[in-house]
Amino acid sequence: QVQLVESGGGLVQAGGSLRLSCAASGRTISSISMGWFRQAPGKEREFVAARTRSGGSLTSTYYSDYVKGRFTISRDNVKNTVYLQMNNLKPEDTAIYYCAAAKELSLPVVVVTTEGAYDYWGQGTRVTVSS
Repeated sequence: QVQLVESGGGLVQAGGSLRLSCAASGRTISSISMGWFRQAPGKEREFVAARTRSGGSLTSTYYSDYVKGRFTISRDNVKNTVYLQMNNLKPEDTAIYYCAAAKELSLPVVVVTTEGAYDYWGQGTRVTVSS
């Protein structure tokens, strides 16, 4: 079992930045794939970013087109924590952000952006971006 606890959400003005944290327990994050998803009011949950092993010791990161260039997913193995640095935030980034973990170290590229590939979910942290 993997437990995930998100933090770092809040209210920010458009153009501002936030860093979300996802503290994991039960497995080391270096042995699993990690992702971030979000759900805006009245919408379905959507993929934001992910890290997964792509081959050998290489790690690949993936981003949705909506956040590419503005958001960065990273991790701290010592703290067993994954981060989502969000810059140049826009009102349309307003959502509940969820951290997710997959049992597999390496996820195929065709599924890494899909909810079904992930086995464990955090409770979410709310991000509100005002215009």
